[in-house]
Formats: sequence, C-alpha cells, structure tokens
Amino acid sequence: MVVRASHGRRSRSGLSGCERLAEEEDDVSHQVKVRRAYDEPSAGDGARVLVDRLWPRGLSKDRARLDEWCRDVAPSPGLRKWYAHDPDRFAEFASRYAAELNEPERAEALNHLRVLAGQGTLTLITATKRPDISEAAVLAGLLNR
Repeated sequence: MVVRASHGRRSRSGLSGCERLAEEEDDVSHQVKVRRAYDEPSAGDGARVLVDRLWPRGLSKDRARLDEWCRDVAPSPGLRKWYAHDPDRFAEFASRYAAELNEPERAEALNHLRVLAGQGTLTLITATKRPDISEAAVLAGLLNR
C-alpha cells in the first residue's frame, strides 16, 4: 500500500490517499467525532483527519492542526456536486456514498480510518457548514458501529 502526498512523494503512513501531517499521539478512548475545519482544535480531538477532497478555503495548515488528510475517502466529485449539501437529499447521499466506499481506493482509505479509530479518539474534519449532513457524518456512523 502506498500513499501519495500532495507534493507527489510517498507518505510514511503507507496507506492510499491519506497524507500524514503530524506525529501520532496515544489516546485510550475510542470514539469517532465530527468537527468543522474552521473550529478551534480541542485537546480531546485525538487524531484529526480531514476527509474532504478539497482543502478548506482560507485555512492554513498550521491553523488546521491536522494529523492526516485522507482525501481518497471523500465522495466522488459527481456525487458531491449532485448532493450540494441539500438536507432533503442526505439519506440518498448517504446510501450512494456508502456504495462508493466499496470501491477499492475508498475502501482502503476507510480501513485506514478504522485502524486510527481503533487506536483512540478520531476526529473527522470537514469544511462543510453542516457537519451533521456531511460525508464526515456518514463516515462517523460507519466507524462508530
């Protein structure tokens, strides 16, 4: 398994589509949370992983304080554009997205998130205004099962 960092070199994490941005920390609690990229990080966040395909507009890497950027787990551009964060489409979006997560590249990235969740608190970061109806919420639901 290989990770391609945004600069074209391979990442040390060894998993596709996830770019390690900071060193790991030990945490004994095992939960998956969802937070907005623009919110201040908190001490209880554990591993902070951006799950959007696009980098949050106007947010510096220093301010984001992310551990990884796992863009390969994000929904396809077509699904993302169709959904457009319309609350009335969330159930259908979640279903279509869950199907996309069976594709090899996304499945590998999802498995990586499962590993991180098993190691301690995992906070999925998204730039959306409504994290409760985002791909991060769908992922958290799957990972918290």
